[in-house]
Amino acid sequence: MNGQELVEAVREARATELDRLGSDKYLIAATDADLERAPVLRVVAESAASGRETFERWATEAVGDAASAFDTAAERETDHFDRVVGSLAALPNDDADAADALDAADDPLHDALAETEGTVERLAAAFVGRPLVAERTRLQAVSFFVNEADEERADLARDLRSDARERLQEGIDLLDSVCEGDDDWERAERGAVRVIDAAYDEYVRALEAMGVDPKPVC
Repeated sequence: MNGQELVEAVREARATELDRLGSDKYLIAATDADLERAPVLRVVAESAASGRETFERWATEAVGDAASAFDTAAERETDHFDRVVGSLAALPNDDADAADALDAADDPLHDALAETEGTVERLAAAFVGRPLVAERTRLQAVSFFVNEADEERADLARDLRSDARERLQEGIDLLDSVCEGDDDWERAERGAVRVIDAAYDEYVRALEAMGVDPKPVC
C-alpha cells in the first residue's frame, strides 16, 4: 500500500459517513439548528482551537519530519482560528468574549485526536482522517455563506477547505515516508477511520437529540 491507496481505502470504508457529514444536515447538527452567521463561524473556530492544542503537543513528542509537520499544522490552525475569530468579531452585536470562549472549546474530533498514540496513527489522524472530514464540512460553510450573499466569509471558508485538501496531500507524502510495512498501513488506516467515526458519531448524536433522522430522505 501507499499513501494514495490508503486515502482511497479510508474513503471507501467510510463513504456513507463522509457523505452524510457533507450533507446540509451537518450545520443543523453542529449549530444545534441555529443557522446564523455567528454560530456557523463558531463551529469552524472551535475546530481550529482544539486542533492546534493537540498538534502543538504532538510536535514536542515527535521527531524529524513528523515533528515539523505537526508544528506547521499547529501554526496553520492558529492562523485559521485568528482569521475566523476576527470575522466573527466583525459581525454586528457579537459577543466581545468570543475568542476566549472558543479557545477552550472542544470540537467533536478533539478527544479522538488527543487520545491517539503512535506517530503513524497520529499522522493519519491529523493528515488523512481530519482533512477528509474538514473537506466536506467546510463545503457546507461555503454554501451557507454563499446563500447568505456573504462572499467575504464564503471566501474564508473556501480558503480553509483548500487548506484541508493541501493537508491531505501532505499526509499522503508523510505516510509514504514513515510506513514500512503492512502493519504500519493498518495502523494508519485505523487512526484515520477513528477520527471520521468520532465526527460521525457526534453528528448522529446531535441530530437524534433534535429528533432529526441522520439518514438522508430518499
